[in-house]
Amino acid sequence: MIIGILKEPAAENRVSLLPENVRQLIALKIKVLVEKNAGFRAFADDKDYEAAGAVVVSRNDIFTQADLLLSIHAPAETEFPLIKKGMVWLGDYDPLYHLPLFKQFASSGWTVFSLDNIPRTTRAQSMDIRSSQANIAGYKAVLLAAYAYSRYFPMLMTAAGSIAPAKILVLGAGVAGLQAVATGRRLGAVVEVFDTRPEVKEEVMSLGGKFVEVEGAADATKAGGYAVEQSEEYKQKQQQKIAESVAKADIIISTAQIPGKKAPVLVSKSMIENMRSGSIIVDLASSSGGNTELTKDNETIQYRGVTIVGNSNLPSDMPSDASKLYGKNVLNFLKLMIDKEGNLQLNFEDELVKGTCITHDGKITNERVRKFFGLGE
Repeated sequence: MIIGILKEPAAENRVSLLPENVRQLIALKIKVLVEKNAGFRAFADDKDYEAAGAVVVSRNDIFTQADLLLSIHAPAETEFPLIKKGMVWLGDYDPLYHLPLFKQFASSGWTVFSLDNIPRTTRAQSMDIRSSQANIAGYKAVLLAAYAYSRYFPMLMTAAGSIAPAKILVLGAGVAGLQAVATGRRLGAVVEVFDTRPEVKEEVMSLGGKFVEVEGAADATKAGGYAVEQSEEYKQKQQQKIAESVAKADIIISTAQIPGKKAPVLVSKSMIENMRSGSIIVDLASSSGGNTELTKDNETIQYRGVTIVGNSNLPSDMPSDASKLYGKNVLNFLKLMIDKEGNLQLNFEDELVKGTCITHDGKITNERVRKFFGLGE
Protein backbone atom coordinates (compact mmCIF):
# COMPACT_ATOMS: atom_id res chain seq x y z
CA MET A 1 0.00 0.00 0.00
CA ILE A 2 1.07 3.57 -0.68
CA ILE A 3 0.20 6.33 1.79
CA GLY A 4 0.48 9.97 0.73
CA ILE A 5 0.94 12.90 3.13
CA LEU A 6 -0.35 16.21 1.81
CA LYS A 7 0.78 19.72 2.63
CA GLU A 8 -1.92 21.63 4.50
CA PRO A 9 -3.46 25.00 3.48
CA ALA A 10 -1.59 28.20 4.33
CA ALA A 11 -3.49 28.82 7.59
CA GLU A 12 -2.54 25.40 8.99
CA ASN A 13 0.96 24.77 10.38
CA ARG A 14 0.51 21.14 11.40
CA VAL A 15 1.18 18.06 9.30
CA SER A 16 -0.54 14.66 9.47
CA LEU A 17 2.61 12.66 10.21
CA LEU A 18 6.11 13.63 11.31
CA PRO A 19 9.19 11.69 10.14
CA GLU A 20 9.21 9.64 13.36
CA ASN A 21 5.73 8.34 12.48
CA VAL A 22 6.73 7.70 8.86
CA ARG A 23 9.56 5.48 10.05
CA GLN A 24 7.05 3.32 11.93
CA LEU A 25 4.80 3.03 8.87
CA ILE A 26 7.68 1.91 6.69
CA ALA A 27 8.45 -0.78 9.26
CA LEU A 28 4.91 -2.04 8.56
CA LYS A 29 5.82 -2.51 4.86
CA ILE A 30 4.10 0.70 3.73
CA LYS A 31 5.47 2.98 1.01
CA VAL A 32 5.12 6.63 2.05
CA LEU A 33 4.97 9.62 -0.32
CA VAL A 34 5.28 13.13 1.14
CA GLU A 35 4.38 16.31 -0.67
CA LYS A 36 7.30 18.70 -0.96
CA ASN A 37 7.50 21.00 2.12
CA ALA A 38 4.54 19.25 3.77
CA GLY A 39 6.18 19.40 7.19
CA PHE A 40 8.05 22.69 6.80
CA ARG A 41 5.77 24.75 9.06
CA ALA A 42 5.92 21.99 11.70
CA PHE A 43 9.74 22.17 11.55
CA ALA A 44 10.14 18.85 9.72
CA ASP A 45 12.28 19.17 6.58
CA ASP A 46 11.99 17.09 3.44
CA LYS A 47 15.41 15.61 4.20
CA ASP A 48 14.05 14.36 7.54
CA TYR A 49 11.27 12.51 5.74
CA GLU A 50 13.72 11.07 3.24
CA ALA A 51 15.98 9.92 6.06
CA ALA A 52 12.96 8.15 7.56
CA GLY A 53 12.43 6.31 4.26
CA ALA A 54 9.73 8.40 2.58
CA VAL A 55 9.82 9.68 -0.99
CA VAL A 56 9.23 13.42 -1.49
CA VAL A 57 7.06 14.07 -4.55
CA SER A 58 4.66 16.62 -6.04
CA ARG A 59 1.04 17.00 -4.94
CA ASN A 60 -0.26 15.64 -8.25
CA ASP A 61 1.94 12.54 -7.89
CA ILE A 62 0.30 11.82 -4.54
CA PHE A 63 -3.19 12.30 -6.00
CA THR A 64 -2.51 9.76 -8.75
CA GLN A 65 -0.26 7.22 -7.00
CA ALA A 66 -1.36 6.93 -3.37
CA ASP A 67 -3.94 4.44 -2.10
CA LEU A 68 -4.61 6.39 1.09
CA LEU A 69 -4.29 10.14 1.57
CA LEU A 70 -3.56 11.84 4.87
CA SER A 71 -4.59 15.48 5.27
CA ILE A 72 -5.86 17.33 8.32
CA HIS A 73 -8.07 19.52 6.13
CA ALA A 74 -9.85 18.49 2.96
CA PRO A 75 -8.26 19.69 -0.29
CA ALA A 76 -9.89 22.39 -2.40
CA GLU A 77 -12.84 21.30 -4.53
CA THR A 78 -10.95 22.42 -7.62
CA GLU A 79 -8.53 19.55 -6.96
CA PHE A 80 -11.18 16.85 -6.79
CA PRO A 81 -10.95 15.96 -10.52
CA LEU A 82 -7.23 15.25 -10.07
CA ILE A 83 -7.81 12.57 -7.43
CA LYS A 84 -8.34 9.02 -8.55
CA LYS A 85 -11.59 7.18 -7.87
CA GLY A 86 -11.44 4.67 -5.03
CA MET A 87 -9.08 6.81 -2.96
CA VAL A 88 -9.19 6.42 0.82
CA TRP A 89 -8.99 9.61 2.91
CA LEU A 90 -8.12 10.10 6.57
CA GLY A 91 -8.24 13.43 8.38
CA ASP A 92 -10.23 15.82 10.58
CA TYR A 93 -13.16 16.84 8.38
CA ASP A 94 -16.09 17.74 10.72
CA PRO A 95 -18.86 15.82 8.89
CA LEU A 96 -21.65 17.24 11.07
CA TYR A 97 -20.87 20.71 9.72
CA HIS A 98 -20.08 19.86 6.10
CA LEU A 99 -22.77 17.63 4.61
CA PRO A 100 -22.40 19.00 1.02
CA LEU A 101 -18.68 18.23 1.09
CA PHE A 102 -19.31 14.64 2.14
CA LYS A 103 -21.93 14.20 -0.54
CA GLN A 104 -19.20 15.17 -3.01
CA PHE A 105 -16.78 12.73 -1.38
CA ALA A 106 -19.37 9.97 -1.77
CA SER A 107 -20.20 10.82 -5.40
CA SER A 108 -16.47 10.81 -6.19
CA GLY A 109 -16.26 7.21 -5.04
CA TRP A 110 -13.92 7.90 -2.14
CA THR A 111 -13.86 6.14 1.20
CA VAL A 112 -13.42 8.88 3.81
CA PHE A 113 -12.51 8.46 7.47
CA SER A 114 -12.86 11.49 9.75
CA LEU A 115 -11.02 10.92 13.01
CA ASP A 116 -12.99 13.59 14.86
CA ASN A 117 -15.93 11.18 14.56
CA ILE A 118 -14.22 8.23 16.25
CA PRO A 119 -16.39 6.62 18.97
CA ARG A 120 -15.36 7.88 22.40
CA THR A 121 -14.52 4.55 24.02
CA THR A 122 -11.62 3.45 26.21
CA ARG A 123 -10.08 1.57 23.29
CA ALA A 124 -10.22 4.68 21.10
CA GLN A 125 -8.39 7.00 23.50
CA SER A 126 -5.04 6.58 21.75
CA MET A 127 -6.69 7.64 18.46
CA ASP A 128 -8.81 10.53 19.77
CA ILE A 129 -7.61 13.62 17.89
CA ARG A 130 -10.27 15.78 19.52
CA SER A 131 -8.76 15.17 22.95
CA SER A 132 -5.10 15.45 21.96
CA GLN A 133 -5.63 18.71 20.09
CA ALA A 134 -8.06 20.19 22.63
CA ASN A 135 -5.45 19.66 25.34
CA ILE A 136 -3.04 21.85 23.39
CA ALA A 137 -5.76 24.43 22.67
CA GLY A 138 -6.62 24.81 26.37
CA TYR A 139 -2.96 25.29 27.28
CA LYS A 140 -2.27 27.75 24.48
CA ALA A 141 -5.44 29.74 25.21
CA VAL A 142 -4.26 30.60 28.72
CA LEU A 143 -0.78 31.56 27.50
CA LEU A 144 -2.34 33.74 24.80
CA ALA A 145 -4.51 35.42 27.42
CA ALA A 146 -1.54 35.93 29.74
CA TYR A 147 0.43 37.56 26.93
CA ALA A 148 -2.43 39.92 26.04
CA TYR A 149 -3.40 40.72 29.65
CA SER A 150 -2.02 43.99 31.03
CA ARG A 151 -1.57 42.67 34.57
CA TYR A 152 0.08 39.81 36.45
CA PHE A 153 -1.58 36.41 36.78
CA PRO A 154 -0.23 35.43 40.25
CA MET A 155 -0.65 37.25 43.53
CA LEU A 156 2.54 39.19 44.28
CA MET A 157 3.74 40.85 47.48
CA THR A 158 6.28 43.55 46.74
CA ALA A 159 7.82 46.52 48.50
CA ALA A 160 5.79 48.71 46.16
CA GLY A 161 2.53 47.05 47.19
CA SER A 162 0.49 43.89 46.68
CA ILE A 163 -0.91 42.58 43.39
CA ALA A 164 -4.13 40.56 43.53
CA PRO A 165 -4.24 37.35 41.44
CA ALA A 166 -6.06 37.34 38.11
CA LYS A 167 -9.51 35.76 38.07
CA ILE A 168 -10.12 33.29 35.23
CA LEU A 169 -13.53 31.96 34.21
CA VAL A 170 -13.46 28.79 32.10
CA LEU A 171 -16.65 27.98 30.20
CA GLY A 172 -16.77 24.26 29.47
CA ALA A 173 -14.87 21.57 31.37
CA GLY A 174 -13.99 19.25 28.52
CA VAL A 175 -10.38 18.43 27.68
CA ALA A 176 -9.56 22.00 26.60
CA GLY A 177 -11.31 23.52 29.61
CA LEU A 178 -9.59 21.25 32.11
CA GLN A 179 -6.18 21.99 30.61
CA ALA A 180 -7.01 25.71 30.81
CA VAL A 181 -7.81 25.25 34.51
CA ALA A 182 -4.52 23.44 35.13
CA THR A 183 -2.45 26.00 33.20
CA GLY A 184 -4.20 28.96 34.81
CA ARG A 185 -3.59 27.55 38.27
CA ARG A 186 0.08 26.88 37.47
CA LEU A 187 0.41 30.55 36.54
CA GLY A 188 -1.09 31.55 39.88
CA ALA A 189 -4.58 32.68 38.84
CA VAL A 190 -7.82 32.02 40.70
CA VAL A 191 -10.02 29.86 38.43
CA GLU A 192 -13.79 29.35 38.29
CA VAL A 193 -15.36 26.81 35.93
CA PHE A 194 -18.82 26.45 34.48
CA ASP A 195 -20.13 23.29 32.78
CA THR A 196 -23.60 21.82 32.30
CA ARG A 197 -22.35 18.38 33.38
CA PRO A 198 -22.23 18.08 37.18
CA GLU A 199 -20.07 14.94 36.94
CA VAL A 200 -17.02 17.04 35.95
CA LYS A 201 -17.06 18.93 39.26
CA GLU A 202 -14.62 16.52 40.89
CA GLU A 203 -12.10 16.87 38.05
CA VAL A 204 -12.31 20.66 38.20
CA MET A 205 -11.76 20.71 41.95
CA SER A 206 -8.85 18.26 41.72
CA LEU A 207 -7.07 20.80 39.51
CA GLY A 208 -7.65 23.63 41.97
CA GLY A 209 -10.62 25.25 40.26
CA LYS A 210 -13.96 26.27 41.76
CA PHE A 211 -17.00 24.71 40.06
CA VAL A 212 -19.99 27.00 39.39
CA GLU A 213 -23.10 24.86 39.86
CA VAL A 214 -26.45 25.39 38.14
CA GLU A 215 -29.21 22.94 39.04
CA GLY A 216 -31.49 21.28 36.51
CA ALA A 217 -29.09 20.41 33.68
CA ALA A 218 -30.21 17.88 31.06
CA ASP A 219 -28.62 14.46 31.35
CA ALA A 220 -25.57 14.22 29.08
CA THR A 221 -24.39 10.76 30.10
CA LYS A 222 -25.54 9.23 26.79
CA ALA A 223 -23.99 11.91 24.59
CA GLY A 224 -20.57 10.28 24.34
CA GLY A 225 -18.80 12.88 26.47
CA TYR A 226 -20.23 15.88 24.61
CA ALA A 227 -22.53 18.66 25.79
CA VAL A 228 -26.25 18.53 24.93
CA GLU A 229 -29.04 21.06 24.38
CA GLN A 230 -30.60 22.45 27.58
CA SER A 231 -34.12 23.56 28.48
CA GLU A 232 -35.09 27.25 28.34
CA GLU A 233 -35.59 27.31 32.12
CA TYR A 234 -32.08 25.97 32.64
CA LYS A 235 -30.64 28.47 30.16
CA GLN A 236 -32.14 31.35 32.14
CA LYS A 237 -30.59 30.08 35.40
CA GLN A 238 -27.34 29.50 33.54
CA GLN A 239 -27.25 33.05 32.16
CA GLN A 240 -27.76 34.54 35.61
CA LYS A 241 -24.96 32.48 37.16
CA ILE A 242 -22.58 33.13 34.31
CA ALA A 243 -23.33 36.87 34.41
CA GLU A 244 -22.26 36.96 38.06
CA SER A 245 -18.99 35.18 37.26
CA VAL A 246 -18.29 37.21 34.12
CA ALA A 247 -18.59 40.47 36.06
CA LYS A 248 -15.77 39.32 38.39
CA ALA A 249 -13.54 37.74 35.73
CA ASP A 250 -10.36 39.23 34.27
CA ILE A 251 -9.91 36.38 31.80
CA ILE A 252 -12.53 34.18 30.13
CA ILE A 253 -11.57 30.99 28.28
CA SER A 254 -14.64 29.68 26.46
CA THR A 255 -14.72 26.15 25.04
CA ALA A 256 -18.41 25.13 25.03
CA GLN A 257 -19.58 23.41 21.84
CA ILE A 258 -22.35 21.01 20.78
CA PRO A 259 -21.43 18.72 17.85
CA GLY A 260 -23.08 19.78 14.61
CA LYS A 261 -24.82 22.81 16.12
CA LYS A 262 -24.05 26.47 16.63
CA ALA A 263 -22.02 27.04 19.79
CA PRO A 264 -24.19 28.21 22.71
CA VAL A 265 -23.93 31.95 23.36
CA LEU A 266 -23.01 32.07 27.05
CA VAL A 267 -21.62 35.61 27.27
CA SER A 268 -23.88 38.39 26.06
CA LYS A 269 -22.90 41.86 24.92
CA SER A 270 -24.30 43.34 28.15
CA MET A 271 -22.14 40.93 30.21
CA ILE A 272 -19.03 42.05 28.34
CA GLU A 273 -19.98 45.66 29.06
CA ASN A 274 -19.78 44.82 32.78
CA MET A 275 -16.22 43.51 32.53
CA ARG A 276 -13.42 45.86 33.51
CA SER A 277 -11.28 47.45 30.85
CA GLY A 278 -8.22 45.37 30.04
CA SER A 279 -10.01 42.03 30.41
CA ILE A 280 -9.42 39.24 27.88
CA ILE A 281 -11.74 36.65 26.31
CA VAL A 282 -10.28 33.75 24.31
CA ASP A 283 -13.10 31.95 22.49
CA LEU A 284 -12.14 28.47 21.28
CA ALA A 285 -15.64 27.89 19.92
CA SER A 286 -15.38 30.69 17.34
CA SER A 287 -15.52 28.40 14.28
CA SER A 288 -19.04 27.27 15.24
CA GLY A 289 -20.32 30.74 16.10
CA GLY A 290 -18.56 31.46 19.38
CA ASN A 291 -19.62 31.51 23.03
CA THR A 292 -19.90 35.30 23.14
CA GLU A 293 -22.29 37.53 21.29
CA LEU A 294 -19.39 39.50 19.79
CA THR A 295 -16.92 36.76 18.79
CA LYS A 296 -15.59 36.84 15.22
CA ASP A 297 -13.84 33.72 13.96
CA ASN A 298 -10.13 34.15 13.25
CA GLU A 299 -10.24 37.75 14.45
CA THR A 300 -9.20 39.68 17.55
CA ILE A 301 -11.47 42.60 18.36
CA GLN A 302 -11.81 45.12 21.17
CA TYR A 303 -15.09 46.22 22.69
CA ARG A 304 -15.08 48.86 25.42
CA GLY A 305 -11.57 47.89 26.47
CA VAL A 306 -12.23 44.12 26.46
CA THR A 307 -10.16 42.07 23.99
CA ILE A 308 -12.02 39.15 22.37
CA VAL A 309 -9.89 36.57 20.57
CA GLY A 310 -11.77 34.20 18.25
CA ASN A 311 -9.53 31.23 17.48
CA SER A 312 -10.60 27.58 17.12
CA ASN A 313 -7.27 26.40 15.71
CA LEU A 314 -4.76 27.16 18.45
CA PRO A 315 -3.06 23.75 18.02
CA SER A 316 -1.74 25.15 14.73
CA ASP A 317 0.24 27.67 16.79
CA MET A 318 2.11 24.79 18.46
CA PRO A 319 2.70 22.74 15.31
CA SER A 320 5.57 20.55 16.50
CA ASP A 321 3.86 18.95 19.49
CA ALA A 322 0.40 19.21 17.94
CA SER A 323 1.64 17.28 14.88
CA LYS A 324 3.40 14.77 17.09
CA LEU A 325 0.24 13.97 19.05
CA TYR A 326 -2.03 14.08 16.00
CA GLY A 327 0.35 11.81 14.11
CA LYS A 328 0.40 9.29 16.93
CA ASN A 329 -3.41 9.24 16.89
CA VAL A 330 -3.37 8.69 13.12
CA LEU A 331 -0.74 5.96 13.32
CA ASN A 332 -2.67 4.06 15.98
CA PHE A 333 -5.80 4.20 13.83
CA LEU A 334 -3.99 3.14 10.66
CA LYS A 335 -2.77 0.01 12.41
CA LEU A 336 -6.40 -1.14 12.53
CA MET A 337 -6.44 -1.16 8.71
CA ILE A 338 -3.01 -2.56 7.79
CA ASP A 339 -2.46 -6.30 7.52
CA LYS A 340 0.82 -8.16 8.10
CA GLU A 341 1.83 -7.71 4.46
CA GLY A 342 1.31 -3.96 4.52
CA ASN A 343 -1.93 -4.06 2.57
CA LEU A 344 -5.02 -1.95 3.24
CA GLN A 345 -7.74 -3.96 4.96
CA LEU A 346 -10.98 -2.12 5.70
CA ASN A 347 -12.48 -4.17 8.52
CA PHE A 348 -15.93 -2.69 9.04
CA GLU A 349 -16.61 -5.31 11.72
CA ASP A 350 -14.35 -3.20 13.94
CA GLU A 351 -16.49 -0.60 15.74
CA LEU A 352 -13.76 2.04 15.52
CA VAL A 353 -13.23 1.59 11.79
CA LYS A 354 -16.97 1.58 11.15
CA GLY A 355 -17.68 4.53 13.46
CA THR A 356 -14.98 6.69 11.88
CA CYS A 357 -15.86 5.94 8.25
CA ILE A 358 -18.20 8.57 6.80
CA THR A 359 -18.44 7.64 3.11
CA HIS A 360 -17.92 4.32 1.34
CA ASP A 361 -19.09 2.66 -1.86
CA GLY A 362 -20.59 5.89 -3.22
CA LYS A 363 -22.75 6.64 -0.15
CA ILE A 364 -22.68 8.39 3.20
CA THR A 365 -22.61 5.31 5.41
CA ASN A 366 -21.96 6.62 8.91
CA GLU A 367 -24.98 6.00 11.14
CA ARG A 368 -24.37 9.05 13.33
CA VAL A 369 -24.08 11.40 10.35
CA ARG A 370 -27.09 9.90 8.58
CA LYS A 371 -29.24 10.21 11.72
CA PHE A 372 -28.08 13.79 12.37
CA PHE A 373 -29.09 14.93 8.88
CA GLY A 374 -32.20 12.72 8.66
CA LEU A 375 -30.91 10.81 5.67
CA GLY A 376 -32.99 7.72 6.50
CA GLU A 377 -31.95 4.11 6.03
